Amino acid sequence: MSNTIQKPTGETLFIKASEVAIVMDVSRAYAYRIVKQLNEELAAKGILTIDGRTNRKYFYERLYGTVSA
Repeated sequence: MSNTIQKPTGETLFIKASEVAIVMDVSRAYAYRIVKQLNEELAAKGILTIDGRTNRKYFYERLYGTVSA
């Protein structure tokens, strides 16, 4: 049995500030501020964060809001 960790296929769990800039059509500097704000919100909930990237699902939830079926 191997102890290697495989990177998931498709979209990654985290979205980088450079991708946030493209999605939102803002500067990279502003995208970093958005990522920082989202990470502060997640950290307040006790969730581990990484500088320069944030949880992709949380980003889209905050961007578009929660969609009810």
